[in-house]
Amino acid sequence: MARDYYGLLGVSKGASDAELKRAYRKLARELHPDVNPDEEAQARFKEISVAYEVLTDPEKRRIVDLGGDPLDSAGGNGAGFPGGFGGLGDVFEAFFGGGTASRGPVGRVRPGSDSLLRLRLDLAECATGVTKQVTVDTAVLCDRCHGKGTHGDSKPASCDTCGGLGEVSSVQRSLLGQVMTSRPCPTCRGVGEVIPDPCHRCGGDGRVRSRREISVKIPAGVGDGMRVRLAAQGEVGPGGGPAGDLYVEVHEQAHDIFVREGDHLHCTVEVPMVDAALGTTVAVDDILDGAVDIVIPAGTQPDAVITLRGHGMPHLRSGVRGDLHAHVDVVVPAKLDPADTELLRQLKENRGRDVAQIRSAAAAAQNNGGGIFSRLRETFSGR
Repeated sequence: MARDYYGLLGVSKGASDAELKRAYRKLARELHPDVNPDEEAQARFKEISVAYEVLTDPEKRRIVDLGGDPLDSAGGNGAGFPGGFGGLGDVFEAFFGGGTASRGPVGRVRPGSDSLLRLRLDLAECATGVTKQVTVDTAVLCDRCHGKGTHGDSKPASCDTCGGLGEVSSVQRSLLGQVMTSRPCPTCRGVGEVIPDPCHRCGGDGRVRSRREISVKIPAGVGDGMRVRLAAQGEVGPGGGPAGDLYVEVHEQAHDIFVREGDHLHCTVEVPMVDAALGTTVAVDDILDGAVDIVIPAGTQPDAVITLRGHGMPHLRSGVRGDLHAHVDVVVPAKLDPADTELLRQLKENRGRDVAQIRSAAAAAQNNGGGIFSRLRETFSGR
């Protein structure tokens, strides 16, 4: 009796090639011996593999559709596997990968990897830009063999282990038949050739480690975490391959006065309550402009923000500067001498209309700007 190949895969007689493939893949992932060591599962895996190969062969499928069994006359191919174990090996490789396809030797000369260097800068250096001399420790081209890896006039030779292929193959017999696997040659490490007489300085690698000084130009406006790329200043590749890039990552140090927010700067100005009421001028040393006057208007309220346009950090690419935001902190004296107390009492009597009031927190936050810089300071301080 002809076997029900469609039933083995759980598909209808009119199933397309894509449907056959999906059905086989689903069952194979459940029944493959590497996943399911049960003997019954292994036997079913062999059956669905045979069914898939039969139904994906147009001539064999035609025989099945006519009610016959294309494997009845196959004979001698080991448990009814059509075409021997090689056919099933192709199916196995198509779904699970495998080492039957030769990759060939890898090049001895390969590109180098990138390197990363961290550089600490203060706020002024980030604002103005700076050129720094830094020390890097990377692989550089061997100055004796110039990347060839050989000593003198000697030359590389083909690897005897892999015959120059860069990989070695092994064949194992299993329930699937003959399974061929390939792996990089352990002698030449996949290169396909060896260096009988290697360079005495680099040992055949074509590169050596060296510590050197290089100049790094940091543009104005960089910020914390930004990277400056120096092309071809990273690691030289094996065999003297082209060098990777060097990335210099900026770590911006905290400033004593200013807090940076993008291109904007923030600072706190402590103003006595009398000066806040009468108005005053406070000088601050700006990062780029030297002393800058911050004008506190009369009647300035706590948490007021005074903005100085164009006194912040320069934008990295355009050079356009951000703003300086001065957050006013009105200071109320904790202790008063008798004379000051009497003056304040007279002021209170003169301004009898000023009385304490209770308002909602939301209304207070709306009137005084919500304490923007207070929240900013809390963010940076971790409170």
